[in-house]
Amino acid sequence: MTARLVVCSTCRFSKAEPVDLDGRSGGQALLNAVTAILDAQCGELRVEEQACLWACASHCAVYMAEEGKPAYLAGQFAPTTASAEAIVAFARLYAANPDGAVPYKQWPEGMKGHFIARLPAG
Repeated sequence: MTARLVVCSTCRFSKAEPVDLDGRSGGQALLNAVTAILDAQCGELRVEEQACLWACASHCAVYMAEEGKPAYLAGQFAPTTASAEAIVAFARLYAANPDGAVPYKQWPEGMKGHFIARLPAG
């Protein structure tokens, strides 16, 4: 199976700024960074773009899901390559685990403190 990594493309660039100097949203910048990492690697993740995950208080939000596993919503990321690397690293661990559980000691530092919700498997 392939895990879905959904990136909100309309999230603010930061709490103070809706867009960067080029008019790009934070969500679009994060999506571009995630896509660039995954384009350079083959893998078990499918990146999807979603115009608004309704997590606006937690700008730069992502959602991870795979059939039969609980899903995760995370946010408050800076739209940077470092954030994208942490997100992709966690998503790969999630995809590799049969039940989607990733032990805390394996979480990339860039993911700690960013989870909003763990949703039951659908």
